[in-house]
Amino acid sequence: MATPDASLDPTELDGYLALIEVSSLLRHTVEQQLRDAGDLSYVQFQLLARLGDSATGSHRMTDLADGVVYSRSGLTYQAQLLEQRGLVTRAPSREDERSITVTLTDAGREVLATVFPGHIGIVRSLLFDALSRDEVEALAGALTRVRAHMRSTPPRSAAPRRRKAAGSGS
Repeated sequence: MATPDASLDPTELDGYLALIEVSSLLRHTVEQQLRDAGDLSYVQFQLLARLGDSATGSHRMTDLADGVVYSRSGLTYQAQLLEQRGLVTRAPSREDERSITVTLTDAGREVLATVFPGHIGIVRSLLFDALSRDEVEALAGALTRVRAHMRSTPPRSAAPRRRKAAGSGS
């Protein structure tokens, strides 16, 4: 990624700092609500929500890691915790035996149904209620374009893994 100028203009800087602060404030409140309503971490909620949004209720772990922008090992740990609670199951993929498929259980759907009303209420009150409908549409359009731009490079979990050199200590 080329950097033509080493500084941001005042509007860019204001926009960037506002985005960071808004993201932090929203995430903090959402995380508290998820813990209180469903004993879920933010990542666990993302995992369950993606599964709940799937027609089959299932995804491969690698696809989930890419979607929630989380490391494979970290997501494996989170899926293990959810499996221990009976909210998901994990099994070898039917299409690729090297892959693991995670599937939402009925108990997982119940937890989602419990946390979603409060989650939606927080998102609406903190984020969308401050904006007009036109501003919501503009924000959604701008963030969709930025997301597509950022995802135009392969996600971290799809990048080739480095192999350790034979005999190296690291």
